Amino acid sequence: MLALVASGWSILGIGALIVGGIVVGLIAIYNDLVTRQVRCDNAWSDIDVQLKRRHDLVPNLVEVVRQYADFERGTLEDVVAARGRALSAGTARESAAAESALSGTLKSLFALAENYPQLRASEQFTGLREALAGCEEPLQSARRYYNASVRELNTAVRMFPGVLVAGLGGFGPREFFEIADDAERAVPSVKLGP
Repeated sequence: MLALVASGWSILGIGALIVGGIVVGLIAIYNDLVTRQVRCDNAWSDIDVQLKRRHDLVPNLVEVVRQYADFERGTLEDVVAARGRALSAGTARESAAAESALSGTLKSLFALAENYPQLRASEQFTGLREALAGCEEPLQSARRYYNASVRELNTAVRMFPGVLVAGLGGFGPREFFEIADDAERAVPSVKLGP
């Protein structure tokens, strides 16, 4: 009788260990998903800081160009409108498309600036142009870090057993910060003269 009670306790103990192991495993998976999600949020914040820095330079650039050059009004309006769309973008996909458009309008602005020697010689213009160029490397770095964080999170929420915990915990995949299509990758065309 004592052997029967002892074997019952050992079966119960083994069952408790198995259940405890499963619970600890689920907690570990949940905590890993939380960590990855926080890393993505932090990475997006880094992108946001770099974009804000870039966006803050654009109005100054437009004002300097306005002072020195008799530009087509449409070019300056395009830059301002593209900046506005970039500032109001919500998702990573919207931000990527808006930033692509802003980059295109800035390239057009710089290409047209080549026709104005006084503008090119301006220290303000040169400084703003260099500051904008200086924004690109940290921005690219922030984008790479964000996309790597998103890749890790997306992989974790789609793989077993993470997919089970992700569904219960409300974790889902994130969008990458990337250029949406080849049309946005194209170099903008600039027509000079008649």
